[in-house]
Amino acid sequence: MPSKSINEIEFRSLTLSEAKVLAEKSGKMIFIDCYTVWCGPCKWMAAISFQNEEVAALYNSNFINMKVEMEKDADGKELAMKYEVRAYPTLLIIDSKGNLIRKEIGAKDANAMITFAKAALAK
Repeated sequence: MPSKSINEIEFRSLTLSEAKVLAEKSGKMIFIDCYTVWCGPCKWMAAISFQNEEVAALYNSNFINMKVEMEKDADGKELAMKYEVRAYPTLLIIDSKGNLIRKEIGAKDANAMITFAKAALAK
C-alpha cells in the first residue's frame, strides 16, 4: 500500500485500465494529473497544492488518484487524444467508464483544487 502521509494526495501507480476497474469497484471517480517532467507549474502543484491537508483529505476520500507523465507513460498518448490534452498541467476527473466529468487546464492553488473536486462530486 502507498506510504503517503495524510497531508498529500495519494497517487497510485496504476494504468488507466486498472484505475477504471478500481473506480468501478469502489464507486469513486478517477482524478488524473496530466503532467510532464519539464513543466514548472506541474512541479509547483506537486509541491504546494497536492500537499495541502484539506486538498489531500478531499481527494484521498473521494477519488482514485493517478499521475500520468504525458510524454513517457503508456497511457499518455491515449489520454491526450481522448481528452484533448494539449497543455500542462491538465487535470481530469473521469468516471469508471472513462466519461469526462471535469477538465481544468493550468496550475491550481488549493482553493481551486477543492472547487474543482466539489464540482465533479456534485454531478
